[in-house]
Amino acid sequence: MELKRVVVTGVGTINPLGHNVEEYFRNLEAGVSGSAPITNFDASNFKVRFACEVKDYDWSRYFDRREVRKYDRFAQFAVIAATEAIEDAQLGDDVNRRRCGVVFSSGVGGIETYFNECMDYAKGGNLPRFSPFFVPRMIADLSAGHIAMKYGFMGPNYTVTSACASSNHAIIDAVNLIRLGKAELIVTGGAEAPIIETGVGGFSSMQALSTRNDDPEHASRPFDRDRDGFVMGEGAGALVLEEYEHAVRRGAKIYCEVAGGGMSADAHHMTAPHPEGAGAIISMEEALLDAGMQPSDIDYINVHGTSTPLGDVAELKALSAVFGDDLKRVSISSTKSMTGHLLGAAASIEALACIMAISRGVVPPTINVENLDPEVDPELDLTLGTARCREVRAALSNTFGFGGHNSTVIFRRLAK
Repeated sequence: MELKRVVVTGVGTINPLGHNVEEYFRNLEAGVSGSAPITNFDASNFKVRFACEVKDYDWSRYFDRREVRKYDRFAQFAVIAATEAIEDAQLGDDVNRRRCGVVFSSGVGGIETYFNECMDYAKGGNLPRFSPFFVPRMIADLSAGHIAMKYGFMGPNYTVTSACASSNHAIIDAVNLIRLGKAELIVTGGAEAPIIETGVGGFSSMQALSTRNDDPEHASRPFDRDRDGFVMGEGAGALVLEEYEHAVRRGAKIYCEVAGGGMSADAHHMTAPHPEGAGAIISMEEALLDAGMQPSDIDYINVHGTSTPLGDVAELKALSAVFGDDLKRVSISSTKSMTGHLLGAAASIEALACIMAISRGVVPPTINVENLDPEVDPELDLTLGTARCREVRAALSNTFGFGGHNSTVIFRRLAK
């Protein structure tokens, strides 16, 4: 059986750097930090008091009051990003909705709804009262469900949860469903809204977050000697993936091709990466094999690069093992230095950064690196401080998650 080719025909996002793709790309290229003091709740008594929130968010710009009752904040972000991507893809009425699906992702789903309902119950005395929307707002799969209901997509529909690797896993699943002929078009990506008391407090108690409260703009500093943890982010990214011939027949614009994906497990530790990047090596090698590509074909790598003491170095060790000396000619960057870490939605907006690099020939920078970690090879091109214009034939995106989950996706310029 010959596998079908898969291309990207629509993109959408809402994240700490913008409410749409154009605003996001503009701020990525400019090296803007999305980190600032928390406004979603009163964090004055918390050890960590800053995050990468979606700025100036007003749900009433997107939903009416009756409609928004159904949506946790993460699901609102999912629908907003998916709507932009679907409109960007310019789908006509002649698209067969039975052959269109949604495969979305989230790491923690409706954690805000869960927290608020439990707090309301605790205040309610002996009479337990819960909203009838409690469960459907909370469960992570409703992001995919809401998108499908809005657009009448009746094909494969589900949500992937694998911590911070979730969005790449969703993209890989969507690609394989199209390759196998199970769908002609799938909306994929991820959404997350963890910047609440339990989200920030929980990750802070693990000492996973930066505590640079006096300088939040410079707190996310991958590869820097003085990095002290990641900065939590929120938002969503969405891609319309389409079978190549289907896209050509309807005259769709094509951003790039999804060449392949790889997955693996560290089988090592609940939260810490394998120190030599053993699982990450497998994930990247599997992605290259799936794409039928060599390391020399890759021009840009969007690294997981969370700004944690262990993770950044382990990933660079893995990259060196896979790419060897060829790594020194590749442009590398961590866009989490600007967006923060969107957990289960991270790979969705980082996929968009890869698409920007391919379609516009602009590699986004890694910001906030003032003193390079002595364990980092200074000859590597980490795109420090400033975006770089260069030809990008193919881009590789890594995301890794608690539990030892590793996922890699490769995007490449469309070959006719």
